Amino acid sequence: MKLFPRWKTLTVLIIVTLVVVLDQWTKMLILARFQWGQSITIVPAFFALTYVRNMGAAFGILHNAPAYFRDPFFILIPILALVIITAVLVKLKDNQKLTGVALSSVMGGALGNLIDRVRFGYVVDFLDFHWKEIYHWPAFNVADSAIVIGVSYLFIQSFFQKNSAPQSAK
Repeated sequence: MKLFPRWKTLTVLIIVTLVVVLDQWTKMLILARFQWGQSITIVPAFFALTYVRNMGAAFGILHNAPAYFRDPFFILIPILALVIITAVLVKLKDNQKLTGVALSSVMGGALGNLIDRVRFGYVVDFLDFHWKEIYHWPAFNVADSAIVIGVSYLFIQSFFQKNSAPQSAK
């Protein structure tokens, strides 16, 4: 049995490539057309494109941490995640193709944001959803979306997975 049969190889290559290319392309457009902090309303009271530099993780977690900790941390964690995801992908069975897609989506998102961290020292975010001016969801990007979609699928799927543990005898 091959560790990476054709379906796994194609799934990973196609999904990761699509996520990284779309993520980096949209960020390139934002960088070319926006000044840091600039915002353009797309749907009034609901959605804008806003160029944000995210020094931290999701929702700005650790953005105030000292750079000597934060910068290596946000380089090493995605690399560790990529290694773990690859190990999990290797163990997938042929009937777990959607799990392969979800893991590839997370992998593509992690790579997209890792590229930003290496290039700029921060992640470019720009999708700004809000309710009027009352509540703003933290800005995010295509890579973040891919990670959330992949992790959400894995989370939901874990609830519907059949229990493989043997039943105890009574």
